Amino acid sequence: MNREFIEAIEEIEQNKGVDKDILFEAIEAALISAYKRNFDSDKNVKVIMERETGDVKVFNQRKVVEEATDPREEISLEDARRISPEYQLDDVVDEEVTPKNFGRIAAQTAKQVVIQRIREAERELIYEEFVHKQDDIINGKVQRFEQNNVIVDLGKVEAILPPPEQMATDKYNQGDRLKSYVVEVKKTTKEPQVILSRTHPGLIKRLLELEVPEIYDGIVEIKGIAREAGYRSKVAVYSNEQEVDPVGSCVGNKGSRIQSIVEELNGENIDVITWSSDPSVFISNSLSPAKATNVTVIDEEEHKVRAIVPDHQLSLAIGREGQNARLAAKLTNWKIDILSESQAEERDNDISD
Repeated sequence: MNREFIEAIEEIEQNKGVDKDILFEAIEAALISAYKRNFDSDKNVKVIMERETGDVKVFNQRKVVEEATDPREEISLEDARRISPEYQLDDVVDEEVTPKNFGRIAAQTAKQVVIQRIREAERELIYEEFVHKQDDIINGKVQRFEQNNVIVDLGKVEAILPPPEQMATDKYNQGDRLKSYVVEVKKTTKEPQVILSRTHPGLIKRLLELEVPEIYDGIVEIKGIAREAGYRSKVAVYSNEQEVDPVGSCVGNKGSRIQSIVEELNGENIDVITWSSDPSVFISNSLSPAKATNVTVIDEEEHKVRAIVPDHQLSLAIGREGQNARLAAKLTNWKIDILSESQAEERDNDISD
């Protein structure tokens, strides 16, 4: 070892954020294994690397006892006091046993440890960077495809977009730029594993925060999102300032704000509705674009309501394959029985009879 090695360790501490004392301790631990492996030793040894010079010394350690029964682990008090009269029972005697050719082994071992620790530190830094991006949007580039997974290049790490998190309406091509939601960041023995989603409701939430200053500033709140990714979503919003229209803020002038999100999601329809603390009003709003003429709570405990819409809007309220009604129920957390005015009248007549 030499001074250049020590300077390299100090540089690593500065540039990579790896504590040099941790590096020295790791090197010393590795050198103990290297000594035992190369010199067929089962002795109790310790290795010290001088912090200033990089010089390496190996010491055999034995405990001072009255009568030694295992010379590998113990030394008698009488023999210990021949080395130094100051030794007492239970002290540890260090005897240097550094082999003449240990320097070459030490250099190789130290280099391997340093490289390993640098990699670990870099992985840790990358993990810390990306774990702070969890539950946020991230930009990446489609790199390749593996077993139906889309591998996305995020620059410092490759992320996985698994099949359940892919939108059915998306078409992924190598080299495409992609905005995704970071669902999870896991530590692994290699680089951190980043799991992405294009179907998570959080993707819409974050896109709205980026597009709508009123949401970013906290004037408009997103109260709930119900989503069938790639096809349709409903977003409930509320304004903390009476003069600010929450729906208008999200939609933007001539639909400019919401349209950019729709384009990012490949044409996914997004209904923005006004949230209300009154369940009847909120449920009525949630059935948009249909206009409910009456919403009645049937069972508050079971969260059941009946919504009546004009005859010509029944199919609109229910939606294609029940999608509008399904999303409204998911958004409001109420079971909604949707009837046309004619159906409601007929049911009421049947009850009267």
